[in-house]
Amino acid sequence: MLNLLELEQLVAFADQGTLSKTAEVLHLSQPTITRTMQHLEEEFGVSLFSRSKNKIQLNETGKKAVEYARGLLADAQEAVVQVQAFDKRLHTITVQSCAPAPLWFLLPVLSSEFPGQTISSTLSEETEILQKVASGECALGILPWPVELKGVSCVPLLEEKLSVCVPEEHHLASREHLTFEELNGFNCLLLSQIGFWDKLCREKMPASRFLVQTDEFEFQELVRQSALFCFTTDLTKDIRSSKGLLARRKVIPITAPEANVTYHLLFTNPVYRTVAETCRARR
Repeated sequence: MLNLLELEQLVAFADQGTLSKTAEVLHLSQPTITRTMQHLEEEFGVSLFSRSKNKIQLNETGKKAVEYARGLLADAQEAVVQVQAFDKRLHTITVQSCAPAPLWFLLPVLSSEFPGQTISSTLSEETEILQKVASGECALGILPWPVELKGVSCVPLLEEKLSVCVPEEHHLASREHLTFEELNGFNCLLLSQIGFWDKLCREKMPASRFLVQTDEFEFQELVRQSALFCFTTDLTKDIRSSKGLLARRKVIPITAPEANVTYHLLFTNPVYRTVAETCRARR
């Protein structure tokens, strides 16, 4: 039976061209390489080399054997990768979300209810989330709307409502509600990694310019010191307020259906159904 280690030596010989260089690269003795080449010929049952007094080289059959050897080695490596990935999935709950806030509530619940599992979460586009959950590549997905798809369960998770934060001295601070149309044209601060909210604000406020901050500290300083509008939600307002970020700003709800979302949890394994119920109860 063919041995992968011997096939690796055959490929190395094809790449290096001589037994001595092959032995050097593989940190083996030249006699060991020689015995391997002989054993491979026995396994294939054909001659793989042309031999002269001081030289050995692959013949045409040997070159074909090298092609197959490369394929077998690549397949073997891919098998290792796929088996490891499968094992990781068995012990990892993967979550893809359209926004960060739902993860703040969902991840602690998962850790509590599935203590033996590793939790992995990422922010992703809505279409990717749906595809990955449906294909089984992702255990749980979070979307800002319900979906109907065969084989995929979809249950309400949490609600989140968007508000704009304007300086107290701004003329809009007297308002109790605002629309995206009224905000369009005003420049705003945005944090990076806020999921679908980024795209929504840009779509609804095309005349506005957005200063996106990747650093939380820099974002907070700009909120405190600048007159630029920023955004918050009912899920993040308490955090912002506790840091004094909104002390000199009026928090005004945005009256638009798109600004008031109900997140839905997607899954194919019914074991996760109670997770959404627990999140809603803790909220």
